[in-house]
Amino acid sequence: MKNKVKQSPDTCEIFCYDEEKVNRVRTTVEEENLVPVANIFKALADETRLKIAYALVQEDELCVCDVANIIDATMATTSHHLRHLRNLGIAKSRKEGKLVFYSLDDDHVRMLVTTAVVHGKEVDTRGC
Repeated sequence: MKNKVKQSPDTCEIFCYDEEKVNRVRTTVEEENLVPVANIFKALADETRLKIAYALVQEDELCVCDVANIIDATMATTSHHLRHLRNLGIAKSRKEGKLVFYSLDDDHVRMLVTTAVVHGKEVDTRGC
């Protein structure tokens, strides 16, 4: 009886690699501090926080009450998520009287969220 090895379409059939390329890229990857980047993606991996960030793409600034109504959540839940986004440098806040307003920290965040939404639509359309 022969052993049949099931081959996956997403793996190489043989193991070989370009040592020069691997060493060059490995060095670059190891030198970069990717922890803050991973934290940004972790924060935006939460659907509620992504909804908040996307709402802040649509409107430059929203108060906590506005955000709570947009995402249909309590003030406490909304404040928790906004605080998390602020602590990670995704959003910033300012207080005006009794209201706290939030906006995205900068255009990099706006671009990141917008690009992710566009890409998500493309992936959804292709059926991946």
